Amino acid sequence: MTPETTDFDPNDPEARDVASDAAADREEFLSLLPHYYRGETARMSALLDRIDLTVDWAIAVIVALLALSFNATDRPPYLLLIAMAALVMFLVFDVRRYRTFDATRARVRMLEENVFANAFSPEGAEHEGWRAELSADLRRPTLKVSVQEAAGRRLRRVYLPLLTVLVVAWLYRITVYVPGEAWTATASVPGVPGTVVAALVAAAYLAAFALAYWPYSREARGEFHGEDAGEWKQSD
Repeated sequence: MTPETTDFDPNDPEARDVASDAAADREEFLSLLPHYYRGETARMSALLDRIDLTVDWAIAVIVALLALSFNATDRPPYLLLIAMAALVMFLVFDVRRYRTFDATRARVRMLEENVFANAFSPEGAEHEGWRAELSADLRRPTLKVSVQEAAGRRLRRVYLPLLTVLVVAWLYRITVYVPGEAWTATASVPGVPGTVVAALVAAAYLAAFALAYWPYSREARGEFHGEDAGEWKQSD
């Protein structure tokens, strides 16, 4: 048996614009919408898994270096400095992945706010010209959140607490863990005095804290606004 042939010609302008009729036909548009929404949510879920994987690796590396540093008193304390440097590296990876995730989440939220929310309660679209904005972003995808905001959000939620654990462990390691030795000698690394190392650690931690809590306008299109619990589950 020979496979069936079709009249589809990919070089035909009408074939290339096969979905253009859905823009004007309400039924075709609504039938196409769920497939697109499922695809975007699946992509968003995959990107979120990549972010979680980065955090998992960061925690695993930190735990391993903490265990190695406190395994014996003769272990060099700068292993914890290596853990801090590794944490910064994971933060860089995380920021890149978070910005990509937020770009996909923004398109999902655009659909939810303007289509599905309006279907449940027809109060009108949330954004004027949302279809044109979504179409333009699909043709030329853009990142929606700045590096500063992405780094600040990820620091507040994950990496600043991990960095705090490392700093506290490092302070304990250079002051209490090895009795009878000056902390400046314990904190030193080959070629760098302990006071300089301590100053660099303090400056790096203060910079991370400032970046995490620096006031900026929110650009990320998250799903939750404010911190108060909603009342929609409460019955009269």
